[in-house]
Amino acid sequence: MNLVEKAQNVINMQAEGLRMMALRVDNSFGVAIRVLQNCLENNGKIVIVGIGKSGNVGHKIAATMNSTGATAVVLNSQNALHGDLGLLSDGDVILALSYSGETQELMELMPFLRSFKVKIVALCGKLGSSLSNEADITLDTSVSREACPLNLAPTTSSTAMLVMGDALAMVLLETRGFSPDDFARYHPGGSLGRVLLLKVRDVMRREDKMPTIPVGSRVFDAVSEMNRSHSGACLIIGENGKLAGIFTHGDFARSYQMNPDLGQTLVETLMTRKPITLKEDSLAVEAVTQVVEHGIDDIVVVNEKDEPVGLIDAQDLARYKLI
Repeated sequence: MNLVEKAQNVINMQAEGLRMMALRVDNSFGVAIRVLQNCLENNGKIVIVGIGKSGNVGHKIAATMNSTGATAVVLNSQNALHGDLGLLSDGDVILALSYSGETQELMELMPFLRSFKVKIVALCGKLGSSLSNEADITLDTSVSREACPLNLAPTTSSTAMLVMGDALAMVLLETRGFSPDDFARYHPGGSLGRVLLLKVRDVMRREDKMPTIPVGSRVFDAVSEMNRSHSGACLIIGENGKLAGIFTHGDFARSYQMNPDLGQTLVETLMTRKPITLKEDSLAVEAVTQVVEHGIDDIVVVNEKDEPVGLIDAQDLARYKLI
């Protein structure tokens, strides 16, 4: 077996382990979700405990929970016995991670956790283990073998535990009605924040930077207006003040090849009469989607009366690092 085949074998073994775990998910998962949801709705938090690789997985699960609005903290099992139990409150839910279910440090902590009015949800690979018997709910993360050639290093088992944590976080997100706007509140920085927080009104060109001409104008007028505003498109406005169409540099270039006297042509004979439009309170990411799906460079922004109030150029989206 060559090196590529070895890598594929590791990946396939872990994928198979996850597939088998998915088949074992039962009603206990739904009970766990209801317990977690009730905890959060009553201003409680999810406290995650684990040792070694399980502890590392616990940090990632906590990060995922927090990023989706489910308050989660990691409790260090050793430090818990020396003051860190102060972060635990009645009404919290303990998410206890141990593949064997016999981790000594974790089991020594259990009586002290039980001194609080908490629920314990175990992510465990050994049903009937000490942890499983101690927990209120056990989610089965067992695997037939590790991807390690020696069947020793935690690989498939830690992946299974991580994925079960993701499943909890994602289903909890849905049951709590967590929306894209909620998601944006927790991700204000970086490209993700820009995508989720920016509105169309924040990136569109308006007023003098929005080239417009009335119906009845010539192509020459449209090109002059585009040059004036340094834009690749011009909006044609009807007598009622509503959008009649859009004329772009691309329209000009394609038509000029067939008509050198194009400048005197009425622009409405060449304009696009039903261009892609968005409302100004739409998310800017919707503009990105329209640009990609329709292969266009310009999107017209309209108000509730279908009156043009702005123009988005693909260059504007690039300037805000949205594409």
